[in-house]
Amino acid sequence: MIDWLAARDQAFRDGVQVVAVDPSAPYAAAVRHALPHAAIAVDHFHLVLLANQAVTAVRQRVTREHTGRRGRRTDPVWVNRRLLLRAGERLSARAFRRMWNSCLDTDPTGEILTAWIAKEQLRELLGCAARGGHRHQNSAALYDFYAWCADADIDELTTLAHTVEAWWPALLVFLQTRVTNATTEGTNRLVKQVKRTACGFRNRANYRTRVRLHCTHNRTRTSARTTPLPAQS
Repeated sequence: MIDWLAARDQAFRDGVQVVAVDPSAPYAAAVRHALPHAAIAVDHFHLVLLANQAVTAVRQRVTREHTGRRGRRTDPVWVNRRLLLRAGERLSARAFRRMWNSCLDTDPTGEILTAWIAKEQLRELLGCAARGGHRHQNSAALYDFYAWCADADIDELTTLAHTVEAWWPALLVFLQTRVTNATTEGTNRLVKQVKRTACGFRNRANYRTRVRLHCTHNRTRTSARTTPLPAQS
């Protein structure tokens, strides 16, 4: 990335004000080296991903500690594991009851639900960006998240809280600017999908052409539908 930025002219580099990155120290270091004047915003999707990974790690650990094995289809919490990773507001009342009751019935420690609540509180903090990123909202949501993780005293949540603390300056930039690399991540997913479907390309030009066709396919179809037909004489 440093070489690519170095190849751009000075006017281009001076025009970059905010850079959205994954929560990766090498990426952040490269941005600080090549664009020392630019603010760094951490992508919120990856923070939610880390929270989901923490929930999964707690669920797996609790299952091993109480059953001595991995989760099976006979375990209600394993059957409903995907509900733990879904956004709370997207759960129907029936799905929420099924997820909640399965954790209560199979986890006497309550750590799985505690991890799920921590994940939702982190999402509440990230949601402050859509509500304007006001300072008092950010501070209140951050305090609630830290307090919950501290009171829980669960290793996975402690690690998650430390990660948020380490990336808080970049997270604050996201809350204030809402800059994200979602578009880049989406395009990267399409590129990988083309490569997997073709099982690889030997010709780089064909690979590039196929990627461009795949990434602009929906846009081309939409413009074709909305283009008015010429008047007939």
